[in-house]
Order: sequence, then structure tokens, then C-alpha cells
Amino acid sequence: MKLQLAIDTLNLSDAIRLIDDLYDYIDIIEIGTPLVLLEGTKATEVISNRFPEKEVLCDAKIMDAGSFESQIVFEAGADYVTILGLADDKTLEEYVDQARKYDKKVVVDMINVENIDKRVPKLEEIGVDVIAVHTGVDRQALGRTPLDDLKEIKKYASKTKIAVAGGINENTIDKYIKVRPDIVIVGSGITSAELPQNSAERMYKAIQKYR
Repeated sequence: MKLQLAIDTLNLSDAIRLIDDLYDYIDIIEIGTPLVLLEGTKATEVISNRFPEKEVLCDAKIMDAGSFESQIVFEAGADYVTILGLADDKTLEEYVDQARKYDKKVVVDMINVENIDKRVPKLEEIGVDVIAVHTGVDRQALGRTPLDDLKEIKKYASKTKIAVAGGINENTIDKYIKVRPDIVIVGSGITSAELPQNSAERMYKAIQKYR
């Protein structure tokens, strides 16, 4: 089980300082979509070069032109790039083919995907590497959590690794750990904490027994 730090609302300089502080407690560095919009592929390039021992994910949320768009981010240094589960199967297939050429990983973001029982087997057939449960901030505001979706996806996934994101923090992480995802994604639960390093350390240690 790995801990992924999602960096969304910081600029690149602040993101680098935060990663320096949290370096020992994170496995995957996520260049969040807002940071991608703010800095472009520069953020992925700079962070992957500065922290070569860490895996880097770019949350590009590809929806079309899977081969071309994923190539841009893979060449910037990303180890993982996200594509939406709502994307066309052809887009997903092109993306998977491109990832194999670069020896990189395909992460499917399941935000707003409803037919989990049908979509998960199809994604596995296409050959994706990670299926990511994701409850967006707008749905979280309505009281929805990703825990039930995580349990549901675990029922239908037979070989693909599972990641989970959506408002996870120190108070809720144990509930997710018990369901045994492969990757736990934490954003504001660390970045907005009063003491981010302490929060990251506690959550990192909480998942150690499942490595």
C-alpha cells in the first residue's frame, strides 16, 4: 500500500518546498489538475527531475486523443497519467498502447462513473494499471464519500490495482486502510493541515503494516 500526496492548490515553488518537508512520508507525488492548469507540463518536468526517486503522477484527466495527450505528459517525466473512466474505449486503448511504449502506467479516474459493475471488467480487459476511486469535491459537499465506491470496485476488480481519493484525512484513513486499496491518495488532509509533516507521517505510518 502506498501513500500518494495530491498537490492541487499550491504553486510550483510552494509545492517543491512541501515535498522537501514530506519527502520521507510519501511514495507518489501527484501533480493535481489545478497545478497542471497553472503550470502546464513544467510542473511534471521540474518535480520528476528534482525528485527522481519518487514516482510522479500527472492528473491530466485525459478524455480524448489518448495517444497524443498522454505522450506529452509521459515525455515530461510522469510515471502515471490519469484518464477519465468516462472516456471512449478507443481513447483508452490508444492511451494504454502509448503507456507501454514508454514503460509507464495507466490510471483511470472513476469520477462520476455510475455503471461500476460493467465498467471495471471492461477497463481490466483493455489493460489499465490502476483504477482510481474518486469522489469529487462537489459531491463531497453533498455528503458523499468514496468508501462505498471503493468497496464496490473491489468486488469487480480481479487484477488491477485500486487507488482511492476524496477527502481522506487522519480521522478517516483507517476506514479506507481496512478495505485494502493499493494506493491511498491524500490532498488537503495533508496540505491544509496545521502541521502537514506530522499529518503525513501519521498517515504514512498507518499504512506501513499493509506494505
